Amino acid sequence: MFNYNWSGSLIVASLTGAFGSSFLYGYNLSVVNAPAAHIKKFYNETWERRYGFSVDESTLTLLWSVTVSIFAIGGLVGAIIVTPIVKFFGRKRTLLLNNLFAVTAALLMSLSLLAGSFEMLILGRIIMGVDAGISLSALPMYLSEISPKEIRGSLGQVTAIFICIGVFTGQVLGLPEIFGQEPRWPYLFGAIIVPSLIQVVILPFLPESPRYLLLEKHNTSKAEKAFQTFLGKDDVSHEVEEVLAESRVQRNTKLVSILQLLRTHAVRWQVITVVVTMGCYQLCGLNAIWYYTNNIFSEAGINHETIPYVTLSTGAVETVAAVFSGLVIERLGRRPLLIGGFGLMVVFFAVLTVSLTLQETVHWLPYLSIFCILAIIASFCIGPGGIPFVLTGEFFQQSQRPAAFMIAGTVNWLSNFAVGLLFPFIQAGLQTYCFLVFAAICLAGATYLFFVLPETKNKTFHEISQAFAKRNKVSLEMQEMNHYPGERKSSAEQESNFTSSVNNGETKKGIV
Repeated sequence: MFNYNWSGSLIVASLTGAFGSSFLYGYNLSVVNAPAAHIKKFYNETWERRYGFSVDESTLTLLWSVTVSIFAIGGLVGAIIVTPIVKFFGRKRTLLLNNLFAVTAALLMSLSLLAGSFEMLILGRIIMGVDAGISLSALPMYLSEISPKEIRGSLGQVTAIFICIGVFTGQVLGLPEIFGQEPRWPYLFGAIIVPSLIQVVILPFLPESPRYLLLEKHNTSKAEKAFQTFLGKDDVSHEVEEVLAESRVQRNTKLVSILQLLRTHAVRWQVITVVVTMGCYQLCGLNAIWYYTNNIFSEAGINHETIPYVTLSTGAVETVAAVFSGLVIERLGRRPLLIGGFGLMVVFFAVLTVSLTLQETVHWLPYLSIFCILAIIASFCIGPGGIPFVLTGEFFQQSQRPAAFMIAGTVNWLSNFAVGLLFPFIQAGLQTYCFLVFAAICLAGATYLFFVLPETKNKTFHEISQAFAKRNKVSLEMQEMNHYPGERKSSAEQESNFTSSVNNGETKKGIV
């Protein structure tokens, strides 16, 4: 990770982008966990004040499940609308404008207790989900386009690292000594404004994605300046030429639709692999642990007063594991971390099932359950927790990338919603055997990836396409024709066309 010279601008862009985006996603996964009892009490008191009687237990459970899982519905909306937004506004401005959703959601949720309206809290969760849906597509897109291929994996892992830091921060702020007590729980939601304001202050001073400027806005001079800023050097001719080489082959930077992408034979297995990895990312059971950590630890026999502090260990472990993955991903590659992570999760889910089943017969088994939970989290964060976002950015060329992220985001959020809504019922029906469902999903994902996924470390888009060519049953030349329909031109003719279209440092729409 540190063999390459990271520029200050590259570091600031990745940290600022992630802090106002993926950090908030992680924070909102865990922030509802600690004040759950207080929020349910607020729901009951509001209901009684309005209707003159207490809410029944089934309705309260439904309201709480909706509060937790509706975040994913908002995320699905965000994932669907992100493609036209990043096309029109660009990657950086999309991240900036997205803060409007975050600030609006924070105000609604933090003022819900004062206003006596639990609907404000639920509406805020939906809007916060929209923010997360947009950011989890726009941020990986931005990071993949500003990073050199030598550190693309490490920079891409910043998304996962900040998700983990967000989860951990939500757990810390939710402690009874901070905001976890009844009168102070609205501050947990008000705190969302802070990362948004920091991003709004810093990110405008950093450049837009140079690939977006060059291939979609056809602005060579701004693209060169962006490359110089992010790479920390004056001579960026090699990087510009590398992007233009793709442009000359591509011949058409018009964004493809989801339907067009699904019909393209040359990326069929790339799309399937993204769907599998993103589906397994959510369905592997990690969100079930994040959403219902307190219940799981209670089932494991942990004392109620101790649970908030034991929960902190989950956030700390996942943060350390995500940082470790970022440090080694460019050495070990994506394949071993992703397949190995899912494989280890299968093992620890099986042990956790045995431990929870037999814990009443052996006094030390609850501690083994805690260890298994921490091991599952660590296994997830070393690979499955961040690499699916990296792969989505690596598999597809510029004009296909927004549609690919929309597909990945749709799968991600639908799966997220399914886990949040169904896990309590799965847990009630299967009891201690519920985690075997997740073990089976992890095993299926690891098996698929073992046979299908090529290594993408330090490879260009064309090299990755070649790795999939045989499985897609097309030659590399045929792939280019599939990617870029129309009559092909010779390299010399394309170069001539590009050169003639340059005028005062700006390229016209005839760049391709």
